[in-house]
Amino acid sequence: MKHTPTISAEFEDYLKQNDMTLSQFAEYSGVHQRTLSNWITQHRPVSVQQLDRITVAMDLPEGYFYNLYIENYIIDLSPNFRRIEPLLYRCAELDKLDAIRRMVGHIMDNPLYASRLFDVAEALFEQGRHAAALPLYENVAEVEKYQHSERLAICQYRIFSIQVGDDQSRNLKAATLFEPFVERLDEIDQLDALKDLANVYRSLRLWDRLDVTARKMRDKAEIQYTLEHQQKKRKSAEIEKRLSRPLFVYITYADLLCASVCEAQGDYQQALQYTYAYVNLDWVKETDEDTLHWIKLFQNWALCNTYVNKLLSGDISVLPDYVEYISVSSNTTKEMVTQLLNIMMAANRFQVDVDEVLKQFEAEIDSITQQQPSADMYTHQVVPEQSTRFKYELAKYYLNKGNYSYGFKYLLDVLSKSLVINKEAFFISCIRLFEQFKQFADFRLCTKYESLVREGRKERLFYY
Repeated sequence: MKHTPTISAEFEDYLKQNDMTLSQFAEYSGVHQRTLSNWITQHRPVSVQQLDRITVAMDLPEGYFYNLYIENYIIDLSPNFRRIEPLLYRCAELDKLDAIRRMVGHIMDNPLYASRLFDVAEALFEQGRHAAALPLYENVAEVEKYQHSERLAICQYRIFSIQVGDDQSRNLKAATLFEPFVERLDEIDQLDALKDLANVYRSLRLWDRLDVTARKMRDKAEIQYTLEHQQKKRKSAEIEKRLSRPLFVYITYADLLCASVCEAQGDYQQALQYTYAYVNLDWVKETDEDTLHWIKLFQNWALCNTYVNKLLSGDISVLPDYVEYISVSSNTTKEMVTQLLNIMMAANRFQVDVDEVLKQFEAEIDSITQQQPSADMYTHQVVPEQSTRFKYELAKYYLNKGNYSYGFKYLLDVLSKSLVINKEAFFISCIRLFEQFKQFADFRLCTKYESLVREGRKERLFYY
């Protein structure tokens, strides 16, 4: 049987090797001599804070003894949450995720710890330490999987939020697993959950799911908005604090999402009707600065999307006005991506020459390929997908115009990005477009293309 080493034994070896007394080390480390003595002679566990001081005094890296501490004082002894909780926080600070998993896996045999672990997970989530919070949420959810509880629903919501990333197949799985738990959340929390689900479905271009989710969000938001203004005793300030947006936004954003569904399905007239709905906000009762900010945003989006739906329906006469609108607007990267994508889609659909437009926005186009990750789910999900679509439309435009160097450059970029985000539709579309123009590609481009195709086969992203 293998003997498990102890921290106290390593500590005693350190004292001998450095010819130090307990008293000297106590003075140097700031840990009381009696505490050190009881630790060595009576095997009383030191606290995590004391262990950190001992580690520093021994000139060892932060967290050096944590795995042994878990072995000696958590696994070998009866679990004590007063020792476990501070160690969880310290492991989170030092990104020691394996140590967190070991602790959580050991103590979750006792379901009584679920509530306290949930509280720690929530605190870590609030601090932005999502990777550390994830195993806690997963274990609490596993313990409570047969409970019809709000806490289980919150765990599933947090797991969903943390797992959403660049891999679209993983995002779909995360959304599918989380969706059944939405109704178990508090009625206010459901609004943000539905908004986040909608943004994932939008990025995945799952229009039927997006439509259902958006309508559900609008119905629930309308009820809450009515109640807030009918029942004076309701703590509206508290409600607004819990939401990531003003309450009315969930109603108007639902209309915007429904408009995007209609646009994707080619029903531009119905998309315009939804657009007119979210620009007419006379019914909004609030007049605070945040509300006015959002009203201005929706009015701006409505003007933009009115141009878009007319443009994509074939009314090319609005193109100069749309370009002028873009040029004078203070656009974020995500807005610019979408606006330029609309122009390229119209250009390819109706064979419109937009060379001057591309030249005008050359700097903005270059910046689109240099986006940074964002915590906001819309920015993190929808923008990368729109950016990839934009580059695909650029590739198609340039190839059709005979500008093969630019066309193949963007096409292979999209092909490569499709592997990263696991987007099968993009990958297949790129293959078809490359094969259509393959006769104009040089050896170097063909070699890179074939390499990406082989990688796609290896990842089982597509089949011939």
